[in-house]
Amino acid sequence: MDCSGVGVVIPAYNEEQRIGSTIRAIKSLDLVREIVVVDDGSTDNTAQVAMREGASLIKLARNHGKGYALCQGLKAISSPIVLILDADLGDSAVEAAKLIQPIMEGRADVTIARFPSLPGRHGFGLVKGLSRMGIRLLTGKDFDAVLSGQRAFRRELINPQFFKYKRFGVEFGMTVDLLNHGFRICQVDVEMDHRVTGFDLAGVLHRARQFRDILVVLMSKLWEKVGVKKAYGID
Repeated sequence: MDCSGVGVVIPAYNEEQRIGSTIRAIKSLDLVREIVVVDDGSTDNTAQVAMREGASLIKLARNHGKGYALCQGLKAISSPIVLILDADLGDSAVEAAKLIQPIMEGRADVTIARFPSLPGRHGFGLVKGLSRMGIRLLTGKDFDAVLSGQRAFRRELINPQFFKYKRFGVEFGMTVDLLNHGFRICQVDVEMDHRVTGFDLAGVLHRARQFRDILVVLMSKLWEKVGVKKAYGID
């Protein structure tokens, strides 16, 4: 395929502490030609740091959520391969090179980063369990990296509908759509790291919001599936 360049979209919300090192790591990748940061209504200096590091900036007046931010960033990318990366990867963003390779070689349409397992407990497992169960229900497939936000795409396959989901439901909903469209998806093991949610009140609330958003997408897709079956008289 045409491998003349890679465009990177980074949705960011209050990431002034790590976005600078993330951008510098991405700029070190030879194939990267475009870096677009979408500041999703940050109240800190995320936008200023992104511009200082040489990224193109789209500044949203208020926080809309990741899916909306991604759609805005994708409109500004013209490269044949598109990387979507989180803003808090820091130096480990260089591992994104591993996501590009299978697409360049024609082995995949989409790649998704699979993070290494961390020692010790870093959550209750409810969110990951729900997402993997949901994937099996909706696609009949087993999939590990459902919640990973680090993904690469062939540009021509990207559909704005893949990013229509609210907040934390975007990775789950997008994965369901990609699998059901029959795209060749490759899960790629990477040595990336980013902030791990703790067990304090903020961490518990964060997981609760994730669970809620994924459940909303799951239930809407199950309802849609039932409606289609009824429409075609399928038991």
